[in-house]
Amino acid sequence: MKLYYYAFSGHKWGLDRVKRGVALINSLKDKGVEVQLLVSDFRAGLVAKEFGVGDAITMENMMDIDVIAQKGDVVFLDTPEDISSRLEQYSDRYSKLFYIVDSCDIEPLYSELLITPTDDKLSSIMIDKIYFDPLDKVERRVFFFGDSDYDKVLLSRRDFFDTLNIELILGNYFFVKYEDELSKIFKTLHEPEEYQELIRNSSEVVTTSIQTALEARASGARVVYIQIGQNKRCLLDKLENFGISIIDGFDNEDLLNALKQEIKENKKVTTYIDITTQNIKNIVNL
Repeated sequence: MKLYYYAFSGHKWGLDRVKRGVALINSLKDKGVEVQLLVSDFRAGLVAKEFGVGDAITMENMMDIDVIAQKGDVVFLDTPEDISSRLEQYSDRYSKLFYIVDSCDIEPLYSELLITPTDDKLSSIMIDKIYFDPLDKVERRVFFFGDSDYDKVLLSRRDFFDTLNIELILGNYFFVKYEDELSKIFKTLHEPEEYQELIRNSSEVVTTSIQTALEARASGARVVYIQIGQNKRCLLDKLENFGISIIDGFDNEDLLNALKQEIKENKKVTTYIDITTQNIKNIVNL
């Protein structure tokens, strides 16, 4: 029996699911359990290797999972793709099928096991342990939009960044020569390879990525999450309970006010990953 974690990624989607998968895979490895990472583009595999998970297998989409995973194996699905056409088949084919979601009101349709934000025993809030071992803080405000800016949103928000004195962490999927345009907006540009160190040692982190917000807060930074899409209220409640401020959209006044808010000492990120991995081990009988 082998274990596989499929993390969807790409130029339009970024790498949040890969980072979440890396956190779980590293944690299970610490407990003596090996998991094979499956990704949907080659670049995602390279980034996962930087974070400690090597030899990722690249496939076109989740439909190719059954080419690699055999009957009786264990599969983790972390994807926004429509899985309805394969969910029943995969539930029957694999000894255990875990489905990682950011929703709180979803119910299993077959025998799949849901990993959700509100389940403390199987939590989809997965943060690599390295972020709980923070570095000494540098007084610095960094912004991470995400690993992808396919529609060049940052350029359209030039006015928002002008007065913030903020440094940008570039995304892994940013277009060639995009850096030249961004250098006219941000005072400093940091390469994607610096991501982990910057998240761990920056005093203030502003981001539109929930995964990055969680990692930065675990590292002890003051964090503001800019919501530009729609998220389930229960997930946002989790962020606020961890001391992460949330603002809607690119609003300078709201951001500056959020950065001034006092963080209560009890607002800390919970290390759910240890509990989740132990429960996975128990469920799979490893």
